Amino acid sequence: MPQRSSRHLAPLATLLVAGFVAAPPASAANRHIVRPGESIQEAVDRASPGETLLLLPGTYRESVEVTVPGLTIRGMGPRTVLAPGATRSGTACARAGHGICVTGTPNEPIPGVRIRSLTVSGFPNDGISASWTDRMSVRNVLVQNNGQQGISQQLSTRGEFKRNVIRNNGQSGILLANVIGREAGALDTQGAVISGNTVQGNRFGVVIRRARNLVVKHNTITGNCGGVFVVGDENIPRAGALSVRHNRVELNNKYCGPSAHMSMTQGVGILVTGAEQTLVTHNLVRGNRGRTPMSGGIVLFRSRFGAPNSGITVRDNTVRDNAPADLANRDVGTDNTFVRNYCRTSEPTGSC
Repeated sequence: MPQRSSRHLAPLATLLVAGFVAAPPASAANRHIVRPGESIQEAVDRASPGETLLLLPGTYRESVEVTVPGLTIRGMGPRTVLAPGATRSGTACARAGHGICVTGTPNEPIPGVRIRSLTVSGFPNDGISASWTDRMSVRNVLVQNNGQQGISQQLSTRGEFKRNVIRNNGQSGILLANVIGREAGALDTQGAVISGNTVQGNRFGVVIRRARNLVVKHNTITGNCGGVFVVGDENIPRAGALSVRHNRVELNNKYCGPSAHMSMTQGVGILVTGAEQTLVTHNLVRGNRGRTPMSGGIVLFRSRFGAPNSGITVRDNTVRDNAPADLANRDVGTDNTFVRNYCRTSEPTGSC
């Protein structure tokens, strides 16, 4: 495979202009306009299923909790800003320190919520936090400078995260998980899609934790401590049955110290740990360099509970200038394959 040339990211201003063009507004009968100084939460509380809330440009200092099926929250581009209020009181979302929460229940997952064309910035916890949702969609949103996850979704199906800019959040840019905080088998997401996002300057770029049946594609992931993490363990069903393809995973060389669930991290391109039946293909993985146990371009690693990967296929990737190796199989699994990758160094040798 010919080597693809290295390129820097497009200027952020260009991304914001091109990526946050709002779609045509909903019909007046189904649209409610919210102006700066007005409460988005009050508009949500009055909204009917299927309604669109159109947020005019300005800064709205509040958290927003959504439990209305089919609701669309649409800004007018990055100048429509959701930022923390003076106090963390009111809804459960505000008390938790999140920006936008979309919350269903085990018996009634909330369907069809859409978040479009705005900025979510500066919240102490997650920028966007979702649980028990179906077909939730986040597009053309700038999520930045939040204390924990940029976008977090758990216990949900058929999520869609496209063309967002997610930067400088304290933990993951995008975290898609079964459930945070307790043991469980992997969740069948029924075809979740993470596509076309720019994920930059976070602790981790994109994290898939105990989840199955999804795709991570066409994203640009750079400047994080680590790029893409597919994380599973010994629980059944196992994480996997997913693909990571056509992504640019470059220069994820920030240093992050150890945490309760992760060793120190630096220079990790794509990491697969404790998963099964995962395809990693046609990615450009370049310049991820570090000296931590998981450092390298594309790395297979046993889970922290010792569970090996199985059925992982790494093929047709361009993997260059990573350290200590472009490809690294630091696992004990025996049915993982490396095929037709364009690289220079591997552990063990001979995989390029």
